Amino acid sequence: MTAALIGRGLTARFGGREVFTGVDVSVDAGSVLGIVGRSGSGKTTLLRILAGLAEPTAGSVEQHGVEPRPGTIGLLAQHPRMVVNPRWTLRKIVAEPATIARRNCDVEVSAARVGLDPALLDRFPAEVSDGQLQRACVGRLLVQAPRFVLCDEPIAMLDPVSARAVIGLLQELVDDGAGLVLVSHQRGLVDARCRDVVDLDVR
Repeated sequence: MTAALIGRGLTARFGGREVFTGVDVSVDAGSVLGIVGRSGSGKTTLLRILAGLAEPTAGSVEQHGVEPRPGTIGLLAQHPRMVVNPRWTLRKIVAEPATIARRNCDVEVSAARVGLDPALLDRFPAEVSDGQLQRACVGRLLVQAPRFVLCDEPIAMLDPVSARAVIGLLQELVDDGAGLVLVSHQRGLVDARCRDVVDLDVR
């Protein structure tokens, strides 16, 4: 059975307002699903539901063909500074999944793979650029080796060079067999990278 992350009939309501209703999504291992929509259409909410960080008002999320284990789903946020510990060095940030799992990892190898200068590993988030910090977050995903990667506007805050690098790194994760969900307001990026697209504006 092909590994898949599937959402069926997902509905979200907040304060009596229906954000979206009856949304079906499915992403297979090694494929990319895009989620697009105007601001306020519920893109981030849908991503949080798929990640298990929020409960839908109705519907369900299932994983097929995946052995249950911690770290099955990895997240890449739009604002890396909002999801990392500012008191941790980049080395500790990259190594976090291995630390939680109590296993060894070669942080320098992961840093090299994402194009992060090893000299930056002992710096803190405030001492590096947004692009460098986002690369560290991608390096953390490499260490985690999730079956599914959920990305919320992962390049919105980056310069063009860093944006191209991060997109290339995410494609490497897909090539290695991960399923990728890409939330973006950039329809051109989604059309170029995604096999299937969920448009929350046309529901």
